[in-house]
This record gives sequence, C-alpha cells and structure tokens, in this order.
Amino acid sequence: MSVERQRCAWGETDNALMQQYHDEEWGRPSHDSHHLFELLSLEIMLAGLSWQTVLNKRAAFKT
Repeated sequence: MSVERQRCAWGETDNALMQQYHDEEWGRPSHDSHHLFELLSLEIMLAGLSWQTVLNKRAAFKT
C-alpha cells in the first residue's frame, strides 16, 4: 500500500529539487543552526531569482 503525497501547487513540478525541498524540508521546523544558516543564506540569495534557481545553486554553498 503506497501513500500518495499531497503537494502545494508550487511543489507540483517536474523539477526534482523543488519536489524534494517541498517534501522533505519546507514547513518542517529545524533547530540545527547550520541548517538554519544555510536556509537564511539561500533566502538572501533569492533576491531577483526564482527559488528553483537558488536550489540549483545550493550545492555551491556546501563546499
């Protein structure tokens, strides 16, 4: 028996990174300071860009 996952309209996309972010991170509380700093950095980078573009560049923040 499989459970069908419901997504928000913005999470219903062909982009695997957007789906993964929606399903595994978005709307979930985090108390990890490194994770929170990463999300803050991504939000700052968002200015003028789409969230999809930011997620595509996310790996560069982890190096």
